[in-house]
Order: sequence, then structure tokens, then C-alpha cells
Amino acid sequence: MKATMTTRSPSKDTFPRWIYDDTPIPDPVGYGERAVEFLRRLKHPKSTLLRKQFQLDPWQERIVRAIYGPRDDAGNRIVSTVVILVPRGNRKTSLSAALALLHTIGPERVSGGEVIFAASDRSQAGIAFKEARGIVQADTRHLVPVTKVYDAFNSAKKIAYPSDGTELEVISADAPSKEGRTPSFVLADELHVWRGDQLWKVLTNGLDKTDNSLLVVATTAGRGQDNIAHEVIERARKIARGEITDPTCLPVLFESPADADYASEEVWRRVNPGSAHGYPSLKGFRQHVNRAKDSPTERDSLLQYKLNVWLDHSTSPFVDMATYDKGAAPIDYEALRGAPCWVGVDMSKTTDLSAVVACFRDGDRYTVLPHFFCPEADIRKRGDLDGVNYTSWAKDGFVTATPGNVIDNAAVADCIRSLAERFQVQEIGFDVAFAQGVMAPLVDEGYPVVTIRQGWVTQSPALNVLERAIISGNFRHGGHPVLRWNFANVAIQKDANDNRIIHKSKSTDRIDGVAATWMAVSRAAAGDSSRSIYDHPDAVELLSW
Repeated sequence: MKATMTTRSPSKDTFPRWIYDDTPIPDPVGYGERAVEFLRRLKHPKSTLLRKQFQLDPWQERIVRAIYGPRDDAGNRIVSTVVILVPRGNRKTSLSAALALLHTIGPERVSGGEVIFAASDRSQAGIAFKEARGIVQADTRHLVPVTKVYDAFNSAKKIAYPSDGTELEVISADAPSKEGRTPSFVLADELHVWRGDQLWKVLTNGLDKTDNSLLVVATTAGRGQDNIAHEVIERARKIARGEITDPTCLPVLFESPADADYASEEVWRRVNPGSAHGYPSLKGFRQHVNRAKDSPTERDSLLQYKLNVWLDHSTSPFVDMATYDKGAAPIDYEALRGAPCWVGVDMSKTTDLSAVVACFRDGDRYTVLPHFFCPEADIRKRGDLDGVNYTSWAKDGFVTATPGNVIDNAAVADCIRSLAERFQVQEIGFDVAFAQGVMAPLVDEGYPVVTIRQGWVTQSPALNVLERAIISGNFRHGGHPVLRWNFANVAIQKDANDNRIIHKSKSTDRIDGVAATWMAVSRAAAGDSSRSIYDHPDAVELLSW
């Protein structure tokens, strides 16, 4: 029979109670005990224990036993993926480095095996490598004579174990070549800052080529939902809650709910497992709490890095994204055929992302139908730069990738014509910037094109209408992932009179869909009367009826 931990019953809570409840962890062949003993024999240059012994605290020991103890009928390790989500200061890097050495010079090593530290860039990957190097060099009697450390400036960072041909190596997403890997162990460090998924795919595909391989994801909470880290963590949450049964994945998730009392020491201690052993600093936490009371930036930093609350992209958001998500139910757009709609268009630079959003109004309810466009050439590279998967979005129909390295204006114009064929288009509102190539043919053909100014006078009342619809639950978007990403990126700027405008320079990424949405919703709001919601007569300029 397979030796596995007790199956978890479904729960909304992802807290790893098994670390503290003393439930037996199967270890039929003793490999869990073997791993613990190896780690205890290591040394650490910063250790305060006798003879610099590596400090393996009880919560860490339980994790190690849960990884290496359970085995299948053939004696193979059951766990192949570990997802550790823990706040900063809990020594996850030290534990990860020790686990890597277990696979490089310890009893879990594979002859000729590749052990990889992977991170978003060489600097980040170097942090974990520094931990491993320090552990090796702290044991001058046993480890220094049998290993070779390569750590020259601007060259490969490696720890080699020549007698068995095993190497620990640092690689990063910004490395020129990452293909052809067949690792036996991978540490994916601080996954929340990885941009794109290319390195992730290379490494996970490589792990699949090796029997008994192990992937350890060790990260702090991140921002946004359109990244590989959120995808990995969300699946781990489902496993922790018992919604998915997958004994090959071990979730170790120390995180707080978004509405947790950040000033509560009880909350802090619960999600910082090292707090019972003197780290991270309780005094430092109190100081951070005091700063957070007066600073939204410090509060976000406290929530993300010390309470492990997964935040949205923007540090000055337009709306709470949990409230926004209430409008994600599927929409039957075919049922709207022939209905009046108002269209907002935001044309970006020809190499970026452009948006066309149609808005339908039913009393106080607004339903939007978004369309996005980007150039097809180098689409994966563009996605890596923006930290999203344009390729997948294009495949799933959420983005239209037009041929070439610039957005095809004709494709955008055709999209608008298609909307006019299916619905009663009342107005097509454009931000005039970069829009002439799409506007001109539509004006010539007699479509109801208007330009909408983008300043305080226009945006502030429009954003009020949009915000009111979202908060009241009257904004339906069908869960369109690109539009959600755009909304999560928005930062808002206020003037002395509390007028609001989208702060483009502080918005974290693309926001074209939000611009198109506020234009469409605001024109729909004014569409059933002769009055505009804007106070200024120049807010909207009619080009053609």
C-alpha cells in the first residue's frame, strides 16, 4: 500500500495544521529520518547552535519528513512538488538551500544529476546559492574537501560533487539559454516575481524526464492573478482545502486572509512559523505596523511580505478586485443581439495592446463585451515583458493577434463593424491618440464616431459611474481575463477636490481595456437622455452620425 499522509477534508482554510498536530507522517523505509539526520549534520555560518549546527526547527522538520517519508509500493517518493508560501524572514531560503544540498551531496543525490536554483534574475538566484555555498564552506572538515565551488564574478555559479558527477547550478529567467535541462531537483525561488512562464515550462518539462525528481517552490505572496505564481499557488490552495486530490503535491501555505487585522500579533504569529523560534523580529513587525497605520504603501508592504496576503497589481487601486470579480458570471451575448450598445475604443501605440469595449445598459446594470488586439510577431516575448501569457490568451480567443509586428488597424475597424452588424451601435467613442487610422474609414462610412477627451473634466464623472456600477454589483464582464488584468493594473490620482483620473505613470501595466470601458459605460449612462454626464461642453466631440 502507498504510505501517504491522512487525507484532508474540504475546508476554506489552507493553514497547514498537520505541521503542528503531531499526526503520524509515514516513513516506511526511513528516508524521512535519513533526510532529517543529514540536514542536522550540516553547518551554517550564521548558526548560534553548538559548532554552528544547522538549525532545523520543528515546523521545518515536519515539512522535510512529509516530503521524503511517504513512499509508494516500489519505494519511490510520493511527493514530487512542494509549494512553500511563507512570509519573509522565516528562513525559507536556508531550508531550500539545505534541501538542494541533500540532492547534491546527500543521500537523495542522483549520479550525474542536475540540481538547479532558478529565479527571476541572476541576483535573486544568487541569494539561495550564497546560502548553499555558506553551508558547504562552514564545514571545512567534511564538505570543503569533497566539493568544488565556482563563484567567479560574471560567470556560472556552481557547487560540484566530483565523486558522483552531481552539480548544483544557478540559472535565471534572463539567462540566454535554458533549454535542454534534465534536473533531478529544482528550487523555484520567489516565483511571485517571475515574468512570463518560459523558464517554468523548461524546468518542469525537464523534471518530467527524470524519475524521482523534486520541485520546490519557495515564495512570498505576490500581486495579481495573471502570472504563473498565482496559478501554482491557487492549485496548491485547492489541494490544501481538499478540493483536489493530488498526493504528489505538498502545499505548505502560511497566508492571511485579505481582511485580517494586520495589527494583531496573534495573526502575525499564525502565519510566521519561525516566530516561535525567535524569527522574524517581533520588534521589527511592531515598527512596520506603526508605519502602516499612516501609509497605504507601508500597509501593502506589511500585508504582502509579512502577512502573506496576495494583493492586486496596483498599489492605488480603482476598485477592490474581489468586488470586481462578482461580475464574472458567464454572459449570453447572443441574447443581446440587436440591443443598443455604446462602444469605447482605446488605441495604443502600434506595438502595444489596444482595446474595443462594447457596453449594454439595462436600467442601472451595465454589461460589457471586450475585444483586445496585439501584434502577432514576438507575442511570447511581449508577454514575458508584460508578465502575462498573450500566447495563451490569443489561443483562447481573449486577444486577437494581428499579423506582423504592429497592430493592424483594419482588424480593429472590422471588429467595430462586426459589432454594428450584431447590435445597435449608438456611439463609437475614441480616445483620439493613435486612433486616426481606425477612425477615418469609419467616419467616411457614416458610423456614429465621437472623440472623448481624456482629462479630469471627462474622466472623473465617468469613473464615478463605473465605480458605482461595480460596487453595486451592476457591472457584468463575464470574467474576461485580459480586462481583469487591466483593471488590476490601474492606479488612481486625486486632485484637491477629490476629482479622479487614471494615473498612467503609476499604473503597473496595460490599462487600455479600462480606458475603453469607462468611455463605453459613461456614454451608455448618458445614452437614454439628451444630457451628458459630463459638466463640460467640450468633453465629447461629435464627428459623424
